Amino acid sequence: MLQDTMRLFFLHLLVFLTLSPGMLFSQEVKKPAVSGTFYPSSKEELARAVDKFIEEADVKSEKGDIIAAIAPHAGYVYSGSVAGYTYKAIKDKAFKLAILMGPSHFEFFDGISVYNKGSFQTPLGNVEIDAESANKLIKENPKISFYPKAFDREHSLEVQLPFLQRIREDFKIVPVIIGNPSFENCKILADAIVNVIKKRDDVIIIASTDLSHYHKYEEALNIDRFTLSELSKLEPETIFTDYSNGSIELCGAGAVLTAVIASRALGAKSLGILKYANSGDTAGDMSRVVGYASGIFTGKSQEGDGEYMLDEKEKNKLLYIARHSIESYLKNGAKPALIESDPKLLEKKGAFVTITINGELRGCIGSIYPALALYQIISDMAIEAASGDPRFSPLGINELDKIKIEISVLSALEKITDTSRIKTGEHGLLIRKGFHSGLLLPQVATEYGWEREEFLQHTCNKAGLDRDAWKKGAEIYIFSASVFSEKEEKQ
Repeated sequence: MLQDTMRLFFLHLLVFLTLSPGMLFSQEVKKPAVSGTFYPSSKEELARAVDKFIEEADVKSEKGDIIAAIAPHAGYVYSGSVAGYTYKAIKDKAFKLAILMGPSHFEFFDGISVYNKGSFQTPLGNVEIDAESANKLIKENPKISFYPKAFDREHSLEVQLPFLQRIREDFKIVPVIIGNPSFENCKILADAIVNVIKKRDDVIIIASTDLSHYHKYEEALNIDRFTLSELSKLEPETIFTDYSNGSIELCGAGAVLTAVIASRALGAKSLGILKYANSGDTAGDMSRVVGYASGIFTGKSQEGDGEYMLDEKEKNKLLYIARHSIESYLKNGAKPALIESDPKLLEKKGAFVTITINGELRGCIGSIYPALALYQIISDMAIEAASGDPRFSPLGINELDKIKIEISVLSALEKITDTSRIKTGEHGLLIRKGFHSGLLLPQVATEYGWEREEFLQHTCNKAGLDRDAWKKGAEIYIFSASVFSEKEEKQ
């Protein structure tokens, strides 16, 4: 009797082991490594903290067009407020799979490790791994495998999970740790990701990285400013060269470079930096800081999306820079010394500064080419509008309190042949022929009530051309602009 019972038990066990390996894997739970240190171990406290970071992030959520994102991975007291911007931006994207990529802080290996079974645990619950997608990645290249030790103590992916859990209920993950962030490995991983997800529109790629490490505050600002500027160009070879020679600092360089390569292949046109801060800003010690940034890769160009590109705080800062620059020049004959750390104001943009007094134009100068950081071009053009517009005498110091400043931040120029694409009030125009060129901002057509053909004719006149030159071989370019001004005339 006992022998029969034991025989039956071992038979059932053998069937279970041979026929149900997936059932065994599905029970594997990766325990958290930094719960209670990098973030709260209490479910309620953690939920409150993450919700607060996301709620306080001053960014509009983006819908449907986000391909990938960048988020920091330090302890929440240092970088949680910056990470909140990333997850606020992606919270309305209907993703079902998040591919999480990060660096290996404790285990060096020349390859890529993909966790391909079970789930990851946080105080908020378990997050299931998409084993099918993970194994597809592994099959793409011998450099990609499951190397468990890479995940044992690693925090770079774990700290992203509570944010994902608070913005989405029904999703799975593919956790990826990059051992050696060589260009070859990043290209291998990016190509694998593209091959696996290219037919899906329910995937978000998240690159986990911090920026510069342990510099003094001002030095960190300069390094991180350059890093974010280079990343925004979406040029993988340049990014890798800059990282290799130490010009930029990214502890998750492999994850970011992979995201750039994969996102471009999947249609990304721009990387929008949502927030930058360092540990000096968030925790107070300015002597030895670590930099953090959040950002999203989108398939549409954000050049002309003024409402997205600049929030009210950044618009007000640019208006202050313009007025401060004019005042400094008129009083001291010199540009003011300006230091800027906001990534959006560090992006290279074309812009115009317009000065009016009692509604009458008093100066307007700008540059259509994105040759300088936005804050620098605003400072320069404000001074030029006040002192160098040939239509007016230079602004006098006694006029400072009377002027009103308007700023137009321009999108990239787009050459067109079909003039029906021109939307008056939305598009500005640049018309060129030979050595002649003329530009009118979008708001000009609105102010004068011009229809499309009138707008074209007046732009030709501005260029010193025949009013119908747009019909006779002149090149036509359209652009959009984010236009904002001081609230009231200074009296």
